[in-house]
Amino acid sequence: MENNNATASFSGQISNGTPTKPDDDKLRILISDDSRLLRKKLREELEKLNCEVTEAANGKEAIMKDLEDEPDGVILDIVMPEVGGIEALQVIREVSPDVPIVMLSSAGTPQKLMQTLKMGAIDFIQKPYTKEQIVKAVEAIKRAKAKRLKQKEKAAEESI
Repeated sequence: MENNNATASFSGQISNGTPTKPDDDKLRILISDDSRLLRKKLREELEKLNCEVTEAANGKEAIMKDLEDEPDGVILDIVMPEVGGIEALQVIREVSPDVPIVMLSSAGTPQKLMQTLKMGAIDFIQKPYTKEQIVKAVEAIKRAKAKRLKQKEKAAEESI
């Protein structure tokens, strides 16, 4: 899906209106959880890991923000109001098939774990999570981003 916001892919504008390049080292992560406290804590940890964070309070918001912001990765809770994490995972996977999605939930039964992994989640973190689990998830998202960029470069070279 194409982003209609022409400046969304740029981190800023130089005073004369010339677009600047985005900070490629900074991962853009969307976190979706109905707990404001958890989002705040997770945001702080992700920002310490050089991530730019967008928040959503439920799965419906997560889907909309994925479409608008095209993040490098998504962290989804399973149990949320309006649209749950599994449904959000399914929709995001359809519209953004390459975005890495990590599930983060206290409702982590083996069945839900298997279901989300089969649906394309790259990891499932059980709450309460550890800093090490978040670091591992960010590293996985970073590797997936690098792989996508490499594939795009290869495709661009082949089209020349």
